[in-house]
Amino acid sequence: MSDRADPDKLTSEEVCRVVGEHVRELRHGLGLTMERFASAAGLSIGMLSKIEHGQTSPSLSSLTALANAAEVPLTAFFRGLDEEHDAVIVPAGMGLDIAHEGGGPGRTYQDLGALRGPVRHIEPVIVTITEPDEVFPLFQHAGVEFLHVLDGSLEYGYGSKRYLLRPGDTMQLHGEVPHGPTNLIDLPIRFLSLKVHPNPNPDS
Repeated sequence: MSDRADPDKLTSEEVCRVVGEHVRELRHGLGLTMERFASAAGLSIGMLSKIEHGQTSPSLSSLTALANAAEVPLTAFFRGLDEEHDAVIVPAGMGLDIAHEGGGPGRTYQDLGALRGPVRHIEPVIVTITEPDEVFPLFQHAGVEFLHVLDGSLEYGYGSKRYLLRPGDTMQLHGEVPHGPTNLIDLPIRFLSLKVHPNPNPDS
């Protein structure tokens, strides 16, 4: 199985990029030009440029030479590799429409993306309601949920209680308690739902 089959494994391209960034940062910190640093390490300027830009997989001997020239341990070039994570950017209007138990005519759920990994810690969804409906499912799930109303107004049920939410209002709740819209007041309604799932490994 290739490394790309596991979203938590680093690819060789990512390793080269991170190592190159560390080499370049170290050179700048020493106040050395690329020519002087390459000369001190016994490398060509072209090879050093490729390493710094992550365009080649440097050999162990090349990295050892660079570490010796900079008087740092070889591991200095690999620091933070286990801390490198991706960031997810979803341009406006480009969220993924998803099938949801609360979906139906006039009700859409748009997923705003997730970080790579086997566990989804946060689930951001934009909920849009455009049609009146007197039947709403109540939801229950593990973790907590944060709501922020963007447009319209609605009555939101939480257990036996009912709350009026208007644009700009926020609500935080425990997912185990039955909750959901109970009355649509001013359509269209649009709100952000942010579910924070519990850590499956609380001791980690």
